[in-house]
Amino acid sequence: MISNAQKTSFKLGSEMVESAAEVTDRTADIAARLTDRSRVQWNLLARSAQLQSARMTETHAARSRDLMEGLTDVSHRIASSASVLDDWAAYLNDAAQRVVLTMDTLRERGDVFLEHEAEGCPPVLVYDYEVIVDGRTLKRPCNYQLLRILPPDGIEVDNTRRPYIIIDPRAGHGGGIGGFKYDSQVGVALSKGHPVYFVSFGRDPVSGQTLADVMHAEAGFVRSVRARHPDSPQPVVTGNCQGGWATLLMAACNPDLTGPLILNGAPIAPWSGEVGDNPMRYIAGVLGGTWQPMFWSDVGGGQFDGANLVMNFEQLNPGRNYFGKYFDLYREPDGGRKRFIDFERWWGGYFLLNEAEIHWIVEQLFVGNRLVKNTAQLEPGVPIDIKAVKGPIFVFASQGDNITPPQQALNWIAATYADEEEIRIRGQRIIYMLHDEVGHLGIFVSSKVARKEHTELASTLETVEAMAPGLYEMVIENIEGEGQDKRFEVRFHERTMDDLAALDDGQHDEASFAAVAHMSEVQANIYETFGRPFVRSTSTPVGANALRNLHPLRVQRAVMSSSNPALKGVEPLAQAVRDKRAPVSPDNPFLVLEKQTADWIEQMMDLNRDLRDAWCECLFFSLWGGPLAAWFGKKNAALRTLPDPETLKALPEVEAELAHMRQGGLAEAVIRLLVLLAKSNKSFKSEILHRWAHVFKNEAPFKDLTVQQRQYMLREQTVIVTLDEQGAMDTLTDLLPSTSDRQQAVDLLKRILGDIPNPSAKLVEMAHALYKKLDLAEGQQKSDTPAKPASDPQEREDMTENKAKSK
Repeated sequence: MISNAQKTSFKLGSEMVESAAEVTDRTADIAARLTDRSRVQWNLLARSAQLQSARMTETHAARSRDLMEGLTDVSHRIASSASVLDDWAAYLNDAAQRVVLTMDTLRERGDVFLEHEAEGCPPVLVYDYEVIVDGRTLKRPCNYQLLRILPPDGIEVDNTRRPYIIIDPRAGHGGGIGGFKYDSQVGVALSKGHPVYFVSFGRDPVSGQTLADVMHAEAGFVRSVRARHPDSPQPVVTGNCQGGWATLLMAACNPDLTGPLILNGAPIAPWSGEVGDNPMRYIAGVLGGTWQPMFWSDVGGGQFDGANLVMNFEQLNPGRNYFGKYFDLYREPDGGRKRFIDFERWWGGYFLLNEAEIHWIVEQLFVGNRLVKNTAQLEPGVPIDIKAVKGPIFVFASQGDNITPPQQALNWIAATYADEEEIRIRGQRIIYMLHDEVGHLGIFVSSKVARKEHTELASTLETVEAMAPGLYEMVIENIEGEGQDKRFEVRFHERTMDDLAALDDGQHDEASFAAVAHMSEVQANIYETFGRPFVRSTSTPVGANALRNLHPLRVQRAVMSSSNPALKGVEPLAQAVRDKRAPVSPDNPFLVLEKQTADWIEQMMDLNRDLRDAWCECLFFSLWGGPLAAWFGKKNAALRTLPDPETLKALPEVEAELAHMRQGGLAEAVIRLLVLLAKSNKSFKSEILHRWAHVFKNEAPFKDLTVQQRQYMLREQTVIVTLDEQGAMDTLTDLLPSTSDRQQAVDLLKRILGDIPNPSAKLVEMAHALYKKLDLAEGQQKSDTPAKPASDPQEREDMTENKAKSK
């Protein structure tokens, strides 16, 4: 018999063996995770080094080759020229004159800077305007204003058309960049007869102002515009750069504002980007997180100097900002003066933010990424959920944007919605557009972009309410005509989350940013406890103002102004030069050599920038890409919990819509047919959308419905087709019980679709299936005579213009 002591001993031994096995398993699991994370870190470092070196080699090798070919060519020209001395004398005279004219332009820039500062940095709009609402008079005062743009002579505005509200970025600069020239966002909207409003802001924030105050003011501005145009569609709100995420915040916190939103180059998901590119997202991990703006705000007497943000932008491309733009001015001081001064008026208008504002922006958005994770709070008890946005969302991004790359502009979509079906089920429309090369500022400054992308966006906005809910890419192609008669073909492609993921190189690198976010919180707490009391005790208003005045960006402008006695003689000398201007011939070999030399200098600065960015990225992943950093940042790495697609089908409103599958008539049937055909083809032209929008609003059986009824019907039929396509097809005859009803629906459908050249096989297959379900004659299906499309308001307008021109 085994004694009790032996049984106890045996039991303890077994438990020890089991415990040891568990410890071994846990240790092995930890070791495996450490190994996996170390492998990820080394892969990131290796990939970074490979991509950076390949890009630098390819770019600078090609530039060096072109430079050497150019230098060789100009050397031969100089050596073989019979008039080399005359060419040299002409070049020296021209160069001396250009130096004087360039100095005078820089002096003028300094004078404009001082004058602009003295006036409080008003918006740099080229249009006249009137103040509709002054944010300083609101219950929660702030330094924002709602301006109404006064249309210039020759432009007529129709107050029943959709109003445009443009919100410019408050990221160090002032307002007005969206309308500082006629080929701009403001100009595009005015040219189409839309009332235009502008949200601007003063240089100095109101004492105690927060971003919550700003959001309430902006929402009030939108309601004011809506009240001024009661017979118009909901206003469209355009947010540029930082104004983009501010627009999204406003719409998320005010679900009653259901108008379309346009987010131009807006950094909604700031952790995102591609390895080997997008260096700006690494700044916090290398230079420090939230404590830095806290410190500079304390030194500035509670206000953060926006000139620091502008300096960050300039350092992204020092070759262009510290040399290239000045050489361009020197190269063409006659024609480039006005363009240079106009832009520098905006670029040199430095604005201030309260500490609470910059703290929220850095902590919640750029370092914390909380907007994407659904953990951001505008103020205590006021969470921000992007899903609460009811209006259609347009996103404009560019592959050439190194401040807000496409990943930062678009990755929030996949982080917010489980899949594209959830977007449809929730009745949302998200349309994005990608440019191949334009830079960040070009998205909302470039005249070419205004004439093309923003013009087509404006046309799409007139019809967006007729689009079925879903995720789309807007593609502009097939240019026809020249000048003012130039026309583009616009197509909308249905997209999936996989299409968005294909724009990124994966998100393995984003765990590193979670570690930075946690460290930023630790640093901020330490500074709050130990550093802030000392810094605030030594800061004075006089010292803060002196520090701002001595900022390098302000000094370089103020020194080069007429207030500098050393520049007193520059203006009369420049006038004398203009009176006797003798520009050298463009093919002068020394002028060509000058350009080659400038290209070499800018290339060397670009090479230095590329080496700096490569080092910064390598340092970032070395510090924050390892297993310990991943463990440290674990609590900040959690993303938004997305719903199971199956649970979406169980939502009460979805169940109710599916239960209505057999209910309805001609209106529901036409919408369902269109959604079925669009789903099968995956893309459609904008002209079809224009025709459908006209029918949807102005013709039977839709014209007697309210906007809310039409929108509900469109969402309901989209949900039915999305979740039960076969059932949607099988029940069409319940909506169209008679042959005449079915024929009427098909005839209306033909008018909307028009003649579709080269239809896809799936579209033809779906059309056959629908004819079969509707039990229509085969002869009707194969009719070779396309029906006359429904009247398109834009086409009628173009025809009227062409007739007027021919007369």
